[in-house]
Order: sequence, then C-alpha cells, then structure tokens
Amino acid sequence: MTALACALAVSTACRDEEVKVDRSPLPTVAAPPYICDHIPLKAVELMTGVPNPLVRGYFDLTLARGAGAGSCAVYQRDGDRMKVLLINLTPGGEPGAVQEQIEDGASPLPEILPGVIGYYFKPSDSKTNDAYAMLVRGKAEINIQLEIGVAGRDNAADVLALMKLIAPKLLTDASAPSATTASPSPSPTKE
Repeated sequence: MTALACALAVSTACRDEEVKVDRSPLPTVAAPPYICDHIPLKAVELMTGVPNPLVRGYFDLTLARGAGAGSCAVYQRDGDRMKVLLINLTPGGEPGAVQEQIEDGASPLPEILPGVIGYYFKPSDSKTNDAYAMLVRGKAEINIQLEIGVAGRDNAADVLALMKLIAPKLLTDASAPSATTASPSPSPTKE
C-alpha cells in the first residue's frame, strides 16, 4: 500500500511539473533589468525557462560606422551549462538571404522599423524547441537563435516577440537604409 501511495505521489508530482510551464507572452515593452545592456531579462527567462541565466557578451553600437556589432550568449546555470540563446548584431546584412528564407517557408517579420526585412521560424523536426529570427536593416543584421526553448511555449512567437523588443534598441539611425537605397520589402508573390 505504501508503494502504491509513493507511485501515485510521484506521478502526480510529474504532472504538476508539466503544468508549471509559464505560457504567458513575452513583455511588449522592453524594461529593466537588462542583460548585455539591451536585452530584457524577463523575456529571456520566459523563453528559455532559465531563471537568472549565465550571460556573456556585449553590444557596441558605435562600431561599423554606427551600425553596431556584438553578441549576447545565454547559458543554463546547472549541468553542462548549455547555451540556450544567442543574439548577434553584425554589419553587412543581406536582404536577399532573408528573401530566400521567406521563399523557403519562413514567416516574414512585420515591419518593426522602417526599412527592415526579416523572417522567423521554428524547425518542424525540432527536439529542443529551437526557433530562429533574422532582421536586416540597411547595413545591420540582428540574428536570434533560441537553441533550447521551453516545451509547451510557442517558441517561434517568442523569437518574434524578442525581436520586436530589441530591434528598436539595437538598430541605430546609422543602420537605416539611405534614401538612394530601395526598401527591401518582401513581395507578396513569387516571380
């Protein structure tokens, strides 16, 4: 009888753990505290399920003639300290590469800022709840790689929401396309 009671207690505890997944949406406004000076910690904790994660990296928005550069890597605190999230800001974005991903099935990002083109997706065969997003504006590119997401969350929606939070902070006026550059908007039909 004691063994049966223990087995029931363990199975109930496992079901309770599954219910404890925080499915609340990411914040819609970037608010402190921040990691790497620009990424809202609350959003990172929700999408990775890692409270108070280990963080490495920084962004310098004065590099690349003001377009900015840098990265922010987020790791689990326990076990093998696996990387769960990586955010990169690099000069030299390629709107054509974004368009190719959209044509291959990735979802287009909404226009977060004028002159941006981007995509986001979650692989259909994902075993780690990974999801990805990329945004290009002029000479700047932001890339979000959620390598280990939370089971039970909409991981693709999480990378989209994070992009909406960080792009306005990371993309400077220097990254805006020049007036002589055509806006790299995705076309609704394939030619």
